[in-house]
Amino acid sequence: MDINIAIFASGSGSNAERIIKEFEGTLLKPCVVFCNKPNAFVLERSKKLGVPAVVFNREEFSSENFLDKLSAFKIDFIVLAGFLWKVPEYLIKAYPNKIINIHPALLPKYGGKGMYGSHVHEAVVANGEQETGITIHLVNENYDEGRHIFQAKCPVTPNDTPETVASKIHELEYEHFPAVIAQYISDYKV
Repeated sequence: MDINIAIFASGSGSNAERIIKEFEGTLLKPCVVFCNKPNAFVLERSKKLGVPAVVFNREEFSSENFLDKLSAFKIDFIVLAGFLWKVPEYLIKAYPNKIINIHPALLPKYGGKGMYGSHVHEAVVANGEQETGITIHLVNENYDEGRHIFQAKCPVTPNDTPETVASKIHELEYEHFPAVIAQYISDYKV
């Protein structure tokens, strides 16, 4: 039986594209991309890959009526792939332990409101960290505090810049995110 996945993204969508391609021909079906930015490049990627996209605003997202949009696609799991808004409590309750996020740091370090993308990498370099990485976790009502599913590390050298750290993080994301999602869903117990 197919498992329908909604991917939420706010930007370029490289992780969304990777997930869609990796799950092609499997029981995991990324059947829709939800995006909160009408000009985000993820919309071009989803169109090219033949995956429908839904653009929404904050007012729609804050209303429980948003669940109707997910129901229309019979969504079983939600994956946040570079989605920058806090997930409302009604959505967390509707999908308990079924919303998976990726964060570009080794949580609990460098998590929380405002800690995303280049902000994280700049802080890692500014603080002289010797390692960083990714954390794949479940979403709860607090930013970046849900149960960890997986972490992967990479070194930070004295010559690294926020841009080189970002490149290392992207490699970890591409390598691990689809496989960890697939494993989590396959192991999922109600």
